[in-house]
Parts: sequence; structure tokens; C-alpha cells
Amino acid sequence: MNAQSLLADLRHGRALDTAALKWVAGALADGGLSDAQAGAFAMGVCRNGLDEAGRVALTLAMRDSGRVLRWDLDGPVLDKHSTGGVGDCVSLVLAPALAVCGAYVPMISGRGLGHTGGTLDKLEAIPGVATQLDEARFRDVVGQAGCAIVGATADIAPADKRLYAVRDVTSTVDSLDLITASILSKKLAGGLEGLVLDVKVGSGAFMKDMDQARALAQALVGTANAAGCPTSAVISDMSQPLVPSLGNALEVAEVMQVLTQGLSGAIVDLCGALGGDLLARTGLAPDVEAGAAQVVQAIQSGAAAERFGKMIAAMGGPVTFVETWQRFLPEANVIRAVTAPDGGVVQAIEGEALGHAVVALGGGRVVESDQIDPSVGLSEVVSLGAEVRKGQTLAVVHAARPDQAERAIKAVRAAFTLGPKAPEIPALLRERVG
Repeated sequence: MNAQSLLADLRHGRALDTAALKWVAGALADGGLSDAQAGAFAMGVCRNGLDEAGRVALTLAMRDSGRVLRWDLDGPVLDKHSTGGVGDCVSLVLAPALAVCGAYVPMISGRGLGHTGGTLDKLEAIPGVATQLDEARFRDVVGQAGCAIVGATADIAPADKRLYAVRDVTSTVDSLDLITASILSKKLAGGLEGLVLDVKVGSGAFMKDMDQARALAQALVGTANAAGCPTSAVISDMSQPLVPSLGNALEVAEVMQVLTQGLSGAIVDLCGALGGDLLARTGLAPDVEAGAAQVVQAIQSGAAAERFGKMIAAMGGPVTFVETWQRFLPEANVIRAVTAPDGGVVQAIEGEALGHAVVALGGGRVVESDQIDPSVGLSEVVSLGAEVRKGQTLAVVHAARPDQAERAIKAVRAAFTLGPKAPEIPALLRERVG
């Protein structure tokens, strides 16, 4: 095989077979494809697409371009993946809750992307926590705590790492086929026995409408199941932040309040829906409803907090973090309220604009080399349908400098639409797939 003939086939709309896609993945991983050829492959897939068999073949080939983990544990190995939103810190709550319920969760996560926050960045707001672990330590943390949330090592799906970097600079990130192969190649390399996907839809998500979200959910679920990993998806609403804070330390604070105070709310409901599906599919619960109840009980009883604390300590964080977490999270130098210019009801929230405001504060990256300030972000974000008076707080900005705070206040105020009537608020759980 050679790159030129494969690229010619792709350009002319001829389907690439399993052997060809396996060759491409290997060449991506070992440098056999130049950057120009990798970009041409990405553009060809973006323009002409892959059929279902090709999508599965590319996913498996990218998975197999590196190390595939195997586990020998006394419970099922499960995981969850979100397509990205704002105020979405579900992983930090769900992973320890699943561990309480008898599962093991070796979660390979990512960093912030665009306007959405990254789970690894949130964890690293906790002093001492290391998310880049070698395999031996990764296994040790999973064994001790039942869960570990880490970054992919260099030998996990290296073909995806190379292709993603090329896609980022060739405007081919939004290919359904390439998104599917990218997400699943890393997840399936974790040696999973069950996976649930949280596909976000709405103003704070990458997918703005249900047709887009449903197409992605169906592609992910169909491909993962065909690749041998029992998988389902929940399409969940992101017309407003999932928790009322955006930013790394601020979202960890929200997580700790949920884990230690037995709170209810949207994040607990979503954890129940996602975790209940996993527990039912792997025999740890008789059905989805019973599984959801088990997950919620694990959270509200404090048992998930205990597991979270074990994980944090095993990953280098404070041993007493769960008991004294307020002492350890960094705080911003400048804290300013965003006030409502007029009275009215919150009719819409531009979640993507809120996410970009946090990035501009230093809470995310514009380029890969940017250093994140874990203390900055937004808190006390009002919810859809809230009635506010003129001058009342819409959100609170946490910034490093006054000038940054002033710019964020303008951006955040513009993200809210106020009007006389209450809006129709979408259901949190929009649809199940698989």
C-alpha cells in the first residue's frame, strides 16, 4: 500500500477497506504519513465520509495503533464520556459513585477544548494532583480507589494524537467520522466492558440542535457496539450551565458541595441517568431506574466523597482534601458581580459565550502552550427562568486583574437575554440512544 493510491481512492469517493484504514492508522502513528498526507486524509474523510464499516475499522485501527489495556478485577470496567459543555463536572462525581456501586472506572480524560472545560484541568486545580500517570501507578490508583481520572499516555492511540493535531489546523475537526474514531479509539484502548456517552445539545455545547446531537450519538453508539464495547448514550440539555459555576477550582468547589452535603439537582440527576444505564447493562443493577437510585444513594450518603478522597490522595493530592477542601482550592484576586441592566426573566443564556469569557480570563487555552489559572471563572450564574431585578447579580466574575474582570463583566452581561415572559425550559434528559 502507499499513501498516494489510498488518497486517490478517497478523493474519488471509493471506500477504503479495513486493511487500508489499518495501514493509515499505523502510518499516522509511526510517521509513515507526512503532515500533508495526514491532512489530505482528514479532508478526504471530511468531504466524502466513511460508511459504517469504515468508521468501525478506522476506530479499531486507531485503538490498536498503541497499547490496549487489559484488566483482571472483581467488577466490571466502566467509563463515561461527555462531548463537552459548560459547568459540566459530571465525571468528578460519577466516577467515584460508580466505584461505590461495585464498578472500576479507569477514566482517560482530556483537557479543555474551545469554550468547554477539561476534566484534567479541573482535577489539577487541587494542589499536588498528578493526572499524567504511568501505567503501573494508574492501575494502582484504580485498585485502591476503584476509579482514576488521568490523561492518555503517549502509547494510548498514538494515531489519534497525530491525526487530531492535523485536524486542528486543517479545519476538519467537525467530521462526524473523525470525531467518532477519535473519541472511541482512546476510550476503547482503556479495556472497557461498558461505556455511556453524554452527548450535549444546546447553547453551551458543540452540537446546537437535536439533529446534530442525535446523529453524533447514533454514530458513537453504533460504532462502539460494533467494536465490541456495550455502549449507550444520553442526549442531555446544555441550554444553561449544568452547575452554576464555570472555571476549574470553582467547579471543583461545586463538586465538593455535592459530594459532601448530600445535595440534589441537575448534576445528581444526570449522574443517576448515566450511571444507572451502566449498572443495568453490566448486571450491577436489575434495571436503569434501580441503577440510577444506587448512584444517587452513593452520592448523597457520602460514600462517593470517600472514594473521591482516596483517588485524590493516591494521585498526589491532600490526604484530607474531602474534609478540608476549602483550604486547598485557589481563590482569584478580583471578584466582581455582573449585574442585570434591567429587570425581567432570564429567557436565554449563551453558554458558549460564558465559556469563552472564562477562557479569556485565563481559565482555558487559546493555544496549547497557554498556562491555565485555576482560580478564575464565574460563579453564582443564575438559571433559565429566574426573575431578576435591575441591579441584581446575574453571575460573579473571578479574575486575576481588574481589567480582565471588566472585560468579562461586559461579555457575561451580553450572554443573558432578559424579557417579560418565562421561557420554555428544555428537559435535562432529552433522549436515550441505544
